[in-house]
Amino acid sequence: MESKRERVEEEGLKPESKKKRLDEDSPPFTPSDSIANPLSGLANNYADVDEEEDYERRAKVTISGEKNDESLKNGHGYEEDDSDEDDDSRDQPFGGRNSRQVEVRKDCPYLDTVNRQVLDFDFEKFCSVSLSNLNVYACLVCGKYYQGRGKKSHAYTHSLEAGHHVYINLRTEKVYCLPDGYEINDPSLDDIRLVLNPRFNTREVELLEKNKQWSRALDGSSYLPGMVGLNNIKETDFVNVTIQSLMRVTPLRNFFLIPENYQHCKSVLVHRFGELTRKIWHARNFKGQVSPHEFLQAVMKASKKRFRIGRQSDPVEFISWLLNTLHADLKTSKKNTSIIYECFQGELEVVKQIPNKGITSKKENSEDQNNIEKPSDGGTERDAFLTETSKMPFLMLGLDLPPPPLFKDVMEKNIIPQVPLFNILKKFDGETVTEVVRPHIARMRYRVTRLPKYMILHMRRFTKNNFFVEKNPTLVNFPVKNLELKDYIPLPTPKENEKQSKYDLIANVVHDGKPGEGFYRVFVQRKSEEQWYEMQDLHVLEVVPHLVALSETYMQIYEQQEQ
Repeated sequence: MESKRERVEEEGLKPESKKKRLDEDSPPFTPSDSIANPLSGLANNYADVDEEEDYERRAKVTISGEKNDESLKNGHGYEEDDSDEDDDSRDQPFGGRNSRQVEVRKDCPYLDTVNRQVLDFDFEKFCSVSLSNLNVYACLVCGKYYQGRGKKSHAYTHSLEAGHHVYINLRTEKVYCLPDGYEINDPSLDDIRLVLNPRFNTREVELLEKNKQWSRALDGSSYLPGMVGLNNIKETDFVNVTIQSLMRVTPLRNFFLIPENYQHCKSVLVHRFGELTRKIWHARNFKGQVSPHEFLQAVMKASKKRFRIGRQSDPVEFISWLLNTLHADLKTSKKNTSIIYECFQGELEVVKQIPNKGITSKKENSEDQNNIEKPSDGGTERDAFLTETSKMPFLMLGLDLPPPPLFKDVMEKNIIPQVPLFNILKKFDGETVTEVVRPHIARMRYRVTRLPKYMILHMRRFTKNNFFVEKNPTLVNFPVKNLELKDYIPLPTPKENEKQSKYDLIANVVHDGKPGEGFYRVFVQRKSEEQWYEMQDLHVLEVVPHLVALSETYMQIYEQQEQ
């Protein structure tokens, strides 16, 4: 049996006729099961216009304009339609992925349908139909999120079904009219872009401390930038009071207001914290509150659900985890420093005395014998201590409260004890002995050798045993201004150009209610007018300074005074 090629050569046909003859003799093509999959068309719908992937891909294209075969296919393995429009292709001299340019218009007949009242960019940027976070657009008429803008996309379908025609890309901030497909370039939409992604320059950041002007939301309510309420998603008040407290730390706030300061960082938590900071201090918000939903999602992922929505947690544990995680993500490889350490890190000298019960011989080790301290009250050598001295950095100081009274007074009422802050600060005078049992029994003495710019104090109100958690109701009397530490604890001699040891209170977190069932609120100070505000989730109330100290304080942040 002669082959097809031999028959063609014998007949002496032309090259074009050869190809035609071969095609006629070839058996008909039968599509495979993989192509006949009914889900293949659905998968291709989501890859019609992927601006974000195209933007990142073009950044890697060489100047020769050569294309890789892989770039012509989407994530589902299908070739993309050349008729789909790409808004960024017009910016590239070599055309990019798609050859068609997007028309840009300055006028659009549907701009009057934009409804700013329903716009909310605080939640995660996911399509409301496909739940995908790629190439998501927000409908500026109803506020819902949809994916893509090609003819088979959810945004395109929504524009036809609902008659909503104006959409903004949540990443590129470009506005389009669907189903027509042209880009809208109108300055009246700039306020929406600023709400989506607030921006600050260096001059605006410097003027924040002096700004006394109130802002007005779309519903007519007034709010102070930086003093906006935070939504309690579900038992997330411990996050809200922590965020509100950290927003009073000026260097930390200024650092996160400008994204260029941490653009090298790849941590999602860092960028979400920066976005939340900019939204809190933005003066042109559409509403007078902010939802930390995206930040909470980043916290849940970074902490491996140690802190999550729907479960109450301790703000002291959360701020400790948050500061250490932010530092680990922001620090450079050369230096172990970051804006976190610059603001909060101090240094302690720790003298640790461990009972040396096993000493029976007289001369086992000469170095150990020199470190053994014998008691002055006539104790035996078996009761001596091994002493270890070390320097330890800290981000916060824990203060022990005196135990509450066990008995009621003559009026059959529990006595609420009070203690001055200076009494419990004696723990760090270098002489007061603190007994610890974990990880092993020891006697500790602490002394502050370097003061931080911002000092975090937390009162250990909660004690946990094998059965329940108990709360210490002791009130702490503390000054709101001019906390002079050197009068109560020994401090190293200050060097030249070193700041003084006076501190002013800027945030005070309190706990109300029973342990495990109560809630947290925070008192913060607005520096521009030296006014105090009580903040509990969405509620922001102006208060007088002397009310700040009349509560069960749990955590405080003090700011070091300038010389």
